Amino acid sequence: MTLGVDLGGTNIRAGVREGDLIIRREQVSLTNKNSLESTISQLIQLIKPLVTSKIKAIGVAAPSIVDNIKGIVYNVVNIPSWKEVALKDMLEKEFDIPARIENDANCFALGELMHGKAKGLHQVVGITLGTGVGSGVIINGKIVSGNNGGAGEIGYLNYLDKDFEFYCGSFFFEEMHNTSAYEVSQKAKRGNNEAVQIWKEYGVHIGNLIKSVAYAYDPEVIIFGGSISNAFSLFEPTMKKTMYDHFHFPGSMNKLKIMQSENPNITLLGASSLVNQI
Repeated sequence: MTLGVDLGGTNIRAGVREGDLIIRREQVSLTNKNSLESTISQLIQLIKPLVTSKIKAIGVAAPSIVDNIKGIVYNVVNIPSWKEVALKDMLEKEFDIPARIENDANCFALGELMHGKAKGLHQVVGITLGTGVGSGVIINGKIVSGNNGGAGEIGYLNYLDKDFEFYCGSFFFEEMHNTSAYEVSQKAKRGNNEAVQIWKEYGVHIGNLIKSVAYAYDPEVIIFGGSISNAFSLFEPTMKKTMYDHFHFPGSMNKLKIMQSENPNITLLGASSLVNQI
């Protein structure tokens, strides 16, 4: 058994993995986020009851740039006190078992590879659509981290007058249409034509994102997660049309699988399997 931790800016989740399942899960809401000592204490207290003699390793998914060799996280999103935290050393000192730390989108992709829809594949890109656009790239079964831990940040690629994160994350709905993804999805499901058109427009941007990913990595599968992916059926038609438009390697695109993640524990599963990436 191993333990996975998903370090969010609002909540921390922790789960015990056995096989492909999270068999026990706990969660705590972060308080006093301006205090490193307080937030570390909350993390330790959440984990402590889950670490039994059967737990062989701990993996943490963090929304930040991660030095995955030294296990240091930098400038964690929405936790102001976490500027540079040697999390691996802290956890190993506290629990005396191996700990691994990775970016949360990388853990999402790894979860799908080892325990989800991409099981048995080798070239996988996981993309989370929410407030921003997170992405994890796996080539030949291994996470691609790059020289500084920032490889695969597809959302920050230049696109139109801004970047993919603006047009494929929540900014698209909030800044361009003065609404939220959830609100416009509810309206579209009720047949509101304006809302339907917004999702068609959004699908074009996702289709162009897929083309960029396909040119860069030529994966076997791209899996979408995150809150906006819950509206997958609303943007799928224009997404599929756009991803084929003017793509120079149609044979590759025909083989590419596009999937929607359906397991709410997939990031925990990926984090818990980081020890297998050593």
